[in-house]
Amino acid sequence: MAKPRFHTVAAFVVFAVAAAWVLTGDFSAIGSDAKTPDGAEATSETATPEPEQPKLLRTVAVAEPEFMAHNRIIRISGVTAPDKRTTLATRSAGILGELKVEKGDRVKAGDVVLVLDGAEKAAMVETARALLDQRLKESDNIDRLAKDGIAPQTQIDSARSALASARSQLEAAQADVDRLTVVAPFSGVIDQVMVEEGSWLPSGEAAAVLLQLDPVLAKGEVSEREIAHVEVGSEADVRLISGEVVSGRVRHVSLEATTGTRTYPVEVEIANPDNLVPAGMTAEIMIKAETVTAVRLPRSVVTLDADGNLGLRILKPDSTVGFVPIDLIDDSAEGLVLGGVPEDAKIIVAGQDLVKEGDTVNAVPAEGRLSEGATAHLTGTSK
Repeated sequence: MAKPRFHTVAAFVVFAVAAAWVLTGDFSAIGSDAKTPDGAEATSETATPEPEQPKLLRTVAVAEPEFMAHNRIIRISGVTAPDKRTTLATRSAGILGELKVEKGDRVKAGDVVLVLDGAEKAAMVETARALLDQRLKESDNIDRLAKDGIAPQTQIDSARSALASARSQLEAAQADVDRLTVVAPFSGVIDQVMVEEGSWLPSGEAAAVLLQLDPVLAKGEVSEREIAHVEVGSEADVRLISGEVVSGRVRHVSLEATTGTRTYPVEVEIANPDNLVPAGMTAEIMIKAETVTAVRLPRSVVTLDADGNLGLRILKPDSTVGFVPIDLIDDSAEGLVLGGVPEDAKIIVAGQDLVKEGDTVNAVPAEGRLSEGATAHLTGTSK
């Protein structure tokens, strides 16, 4: 019989030793039980925790605003309008004999605009005047006879009555002649002419439109929230659709709101000696109200709080973020003019949309002046 090989015997020995070790159960201590230097057992649950990482702070840029005195500006949409406008109409029927004006002509108060033919009415004036002369002579004769005691009282009364009637007839005839003429009630510009010479015009026929454009008015309506800031005499600038800006003063503020819109009509009077500002042009009215303490800030600085209120985020003395509501005073090309900003406020001008009230931040000074486009736009980096 052949002897077993050495490696076969070795394999059996290793298998027997491994089986004996498994039966003892000592393998369960590996990885689950460990001996501390003083002999106590330590498990994975009692292992030393890792140190907590420090909280990262958001970096924001802050700046101290420059305060200034600024007029509150009430901006409203409006339109230019003439100071006066009237339609000149005939006061009597007749043929238009003479038209003395054309479109664009300037007239003064009392200037004749047109005259109707009325030869028969002029003749009635001459007849009435002659009758009045006769009645005057008759009255004078009766007065002389009355002084001599010859004329009876009834004859005296009859002569005086006839004289008064003659005067009335002359006045009526003259009034008929006057109604043939249409005159300008005020100085202005003839904007429209609706008649032609030689045409028959009934009484009350519209003949021409007269405008007074000096001064010219800018009319608009102010909301009920802003009406308290507008008063008669306030200065105002009016920007026309052409881009030209003219100055004026508030002439009228209505005390009754327009039904439906709840807005109050206002009128701004603008000097217009050369009639360069026409009526009916779209305009932006900027009324200067009371002077307030304000700051000018770039539009990007303004943000909203959790409730949707418009305001600014500021840095508190304890390096936390706060919020202050603002009052929009004006919107200029250089930025927003805002009121309601505390005088000791440090405004967060970059990174304000990445933080909220109560956050602790790392604040750094903003570069450049606090104006539109000059603020350093820092991103919220962590340190």
